[in-house]
Amino acid sequence: MIGLDLVYPFAGLIFLAFAGSALRDRSHRKRIGNALFYALIALSLLAGDRLGDLGNGVLVLGLVAIAGFGLMGRGNAATTSPVERAAEAAARRNRLFLPALAIPATALAGTLAFKQMPALVDPKQATLVALTLGVTIALAIGYAWLRPRAMTPFDEGRRLMDGVGWAAALPQMLASLGAVFALAGVGDVVGGLMGRLIPEGSLFGAVLAYALGMALFTIVMGNAFAAFPVMIAAVGIPVLIHGAGGDPAIVAAIGMLAGFCGTLMTPMAANFNLVPAALLDLKDRHGVIRAQIPTALPLLAVNIGLLYWLAFR
Repeated sequence: MIGLDLVYPFAGLIFLAFAGSALRDRSHRKRIGNALFYALIALSLLAGDRLGDLGNGVLVLGLVAIAGFGLMGRGNAATTSPVERAAEAAARRNRLFLPALAIPATALAGTLAFKQMPALVDPKQATLVALTLGVTIALAIGYAWLRPRAMTPFDEGRRLMDGVGWAAALPQMLASLGAVFALAGVGDVVGGLMGRLIPEGSLFGAVLAYALGMALFTIVMGNAFAAFPVMIAAVGIPVLIHGAGGDPAIVAAIGMLAGFCGTLMTPMAANFNLVPAALLDLKDRHGVIRAQIPTALPLLAVNIGLLYWLAFR
């Protein structure tokens, strides 16, 4: 049965290729730090299940040390010139999007198909397996059509990863932090505080506390997946689902959407809000956040209304 035991090694080999690409780039003054960072991620994906809790903990501390001591940076990897890219774009036009579009198309079709093949693919991991297949197909299309050198896709991928930097690992770490908070009982503590703030018997007050809490915790933690375990344990399950009879799917889904509104407004979501500013060389490093706030606040209000009207029918 195809599952994570094949998906993770595939991703691990990609990061191993990034590590090798970084080491080969003699012009990159921080190539050792970048290579170590990618190699540690590759080790986690290739052998994380055999490292144990202590080994994985040390590995994560290694990632933090590399990023915290500023050992990573953007290089000047050899790539095509703007003139060459413009000529390629003019020649191939919108067909250039075909490899990229093959990934979501395969992920969607594969997810639907693989769930009907439980003997071949683990139904719980059908989406990840389909996504991996989509990446493989896109890579094959690129090789067959564009005929690059063997390592060019990995060198270009590493160049993009150099631009993103340590923030590439931030979502996973913040999501793990949310799980740690949930196990530590933070949700119970927050629930006790919310219980004192929410007017007794006020459904709208509970909805408001839950949605605003998702947005605020996301702003603080930088990731709605980290905020979700805390807020669903504090307000979502005990108050909205058990207490008010809310639909669990709607409460969970719209709660996440409320959290995503917080993602639009926080520098803690560095991979979404700070990295693009750096890649685009914006003078205002918080310019992306300032542009998103006028969208995020109305969306949060709409999500609050949708949660109140749809979850308790």
